[in-house]
Amino acid sequence: MIRVLFVCLGNICRSPMAEAVFKELVNKDNLSTKIKVESAGTGNWHIGDDPHPGTLGILDKHDISAEGLKGRQLQQEDFERFDYIVGMDENNIADIRSMLSQPVHPKIFRFLDLTHHAKDVPDPYFTGDFSETYELVTEGCTALLQKIKEEQVV
Repeated sequence: MIRVLFVCLGNICRSPMAEAVFKELVNKDNLSTKIKVESAGTGNWHIGDDPHPGTLGILDKHDISAEGLKGRQLQQEDFERFDYIVGMDENNIADIRSMLSQPVHPKIFRFLDLTHHAKDVPDPYFTGDFSETYELVTEGCTALLQKIKEEQVV
């Protein structure tokens, strides 16, 4: 089983959006028995919370299920449990590396490094632009699934 973890600050906007979009892509490719996906936040403010209404709204607009999405915090054991740990921005990457005691490891990388965008996924909690975040997340998820298909036997 290949395990993917998306990580943002609070786990109510970007990372649960990425989790839902990636699950949708995985299901469309009939890979749900081979790839498991979750999301987490570096902060503890939203443990057990549903995603932000803006995230739920954009997922609903695109007919993507938000079932089972609940906020949780990144844990030390996540480093061992996941094959890909994907941070939404450079601050998330720094926090992930610190929290997991892994200053540099290839399984930890910035989401949009897989695309032609040399930037972070903006946090719609602060920008209010869930559409822009959705477009970037969709592009990143598509690139990540391609990377996994190239690197793994799926």
